[in-house]
Amino acid sequence: MVKNSIVGFAAGFSYPFKAGRYLLANPGLILYVLIPFLINTVVFAGAVWFGLDFFEETVTTMIPQGDAWYWAFLYYFLWLVAIVATALLFFFLFAVVGNLIASPFNDLLSEKTELLLTGRQNDERFRLGTFLRESLRILFDDMLKIAAFIGGMLVLLILLLLPAVGPVLYSVLSIIWTALFLVIEYTGFIFARHQKKFSDQRQFIRQRKMASLGFGLGSLCLLAIPFLQFFTIPLGVVGAVHFWYDSTRQQITGGSDAD
Repeated sequence: MVKNSIVGFAAGFSYPFKAGRYLLANPGLILYVLIPFLINTVVFAGAVWFGLDFFEETVTTMIPQGDAWYWAFLYYFLWLVAIVATALLFFFLFAVVGNLIASPFNDLLSEKTELLLTGRQNDERFRLGTFLRESLRILFDDMLKIAAFIGGMLVLLILLLLPAVGPVLYSVLSIIWTALFLVIEYTGFIFARHQKKFSDQRQFIRQRKMASLGFGLGSLCLLAIPFLQFFTIPLGVVGAVHFWYDSTRQQITGGSDAD
C-alpha cells in the first residue's frame, strides 16, 4: 500500500507523468486519448474565438476613458487586467466544458487501462444504448463534482477579505482544493465502474492522504505545461488507474502491496 509519507507523496506525484510512458507502451489506448484530445482542441479553439470576440465587443467598451494623462495610464492598466480576467474566464470554461464532453471516453480509457493492468478480459459486447446511458450518468456525476468544486472555490474567496494573510491562505488552500478535486475526478471513474459509493472513495483518499495530495498536485502541474494541458485529463485518468491498482494490488491479485 502507498504509505502516507514523503515516499507516498513522491509516488503519487509521479503517476500522471508515468502515465505518458504507459500510453506509449500500449498504443491500443491511444484511440481513447485521441478522441478527447480532438474534442478539447475544438472546444479550446471555440473558447479562444469567443473569448477574443467577447473581449473586443464587450470588455473593451466597459473600460473608462478620459483626456487627462492619468486616464491613459488607467486605461492601459485596466486593459491588461481585462485581458487576464477574460483569459482566465474562458480557460476555466474550456476546462469545464471539455472535461464534461470527454467524460464518457475517459471512462472507456479508464476501463481499458484497468483491463490491461489486471489481465482480465471483458467479454461484454459494445451496446450503443448502454454507452449512452452510462454517458448520461457520468455527465451528471461530473456536473455535481464541478458544482461542488466551484462552490468550494467561492467559499475560499471569503479569505481574500482578510488583511495580509488572506491572499496567502487563499492561494494555498485553493491549490489544495483543486488538487483534491482532481483526485476525486480521475479516481471517480474506477469507483463508479465498480459500483462503489462516494464514501468508499473518500476512505480510499483519506487512507492515502500524502499520495493523493501528490497525485493531485502532479496533475495540476501538467495543467501548467504548455501543450501538455491538452493531455492532462487522459494522463490523469491512466495515472489514477495505476494509483488505484498499486494501492489495492493485494486485494486484486493476492500479491503484496506496493509501497
